[in-house]
Amino acid sequence: MISIHTITNPSTLQFRPKRPSRKPPKTLAPIHALLQYNRKPQLAGDTPRVVVITSGKGGVGKTTTTANIGLSLARLGFSAVAIDADVGLRNLDLLLGLENRVNYTVVEVLNGDCRLDQALVRDKRWSNFELLCISKPRSKLPLGFGGKALIWLVDALKNREEGPPDFILIDCPAGIDAGFITAITPANEAVLVTTPDITSLRDADRVTGLLECDGIRDIKMIVNRVRTDMIKGEDMMSVLDVQEMLGLPLLGVIPEDTEVIRSTNRGYPLVLNKPPALAGLAFEQAAWRLVEQDSMKAVMVEEEPKKRGFFSFFGG
Repeated sequence: MISIHTITNPSTLQFRPKRPSRKPPKTLAPIHALLQYNRKPQLAGDTPRVVVITSGKGGVGKTTTTANIGLSLARLGFSAVAIDADVGLRNLDLLLGLENRVNYTVVEVLNGDCRLDQALVRDKRWSNFELLCISKPRSKLPLGFGGKALIWLVDALKNREEGPPDFILIDCPAGIDAGFITAITPANEAVLVTTPDITSLRDADRVTGLLECDGIRDIKMIVNRVRTDMIKGEDMMSVLDVQEMLGLPLLGVIPEDTEVIRSTNRGYPLVLNKPPALAGLAFEQAAWRLVEQDSMKAVMVEEEPKKRGFFSFFGG
């Protein structure tokens, strides 16, 4: 006979402790690297840091780099002023979506038609980021405008009432003519943007020599529009090859991303996208390294193993 015991008072129910397992407990591997977003980067060097973003060759992504790194710095909590030093082909305001708010430029400041704070365009999304354009499209620069005028402008930003910015980013025009010489004159650091092709690398090598002759020794490199599928197929030089050819510290590697064209047409930088694009995340990491004066190591991309078909079993 089977007797069934019922519990009238649930409070008298007692749970026996679970026997310890005979298996040894799992030991988790220690975490050596945490995501960098759990802390604020430490600003290295004396402020304001004047950084020129250049390449020599046009169309490699200087203006895109300036816009995304500038807003990344603002999102990290640092104040930044981006100067569009491209006089003839001004595009930085378009990429930032601020083209309708540029009422005054540096030319009006030099002529005494406005104050410097009136020429600075503050971004509505991040108030610690500002844009300053040298001139309006189709306008003539004063004959005396050159490196000394840009040095005066940088000094005015350093001595303004609300305090100097942490970073002054100068978007350099393409080429190595007078516009290039003017843009690099007040800079202490340089970010060289290049793509993994022969023409861009030749121009980047020439620009590196000119920067060093001007006294700029802190030069870091961003390799833009990298495609791993072409590198594996040996149709594109790897980032490691580019670094060996130029001999510069690597600040960031930006993958080829179709979101770049969409963000450019919308005037909405990649780093503001939600969810973030791959290229936007790469720009944020490059800005992080710029703050801490750090660099990254290039990794060799291995070739894909050849696919074995059915006839490979028979030696085919």
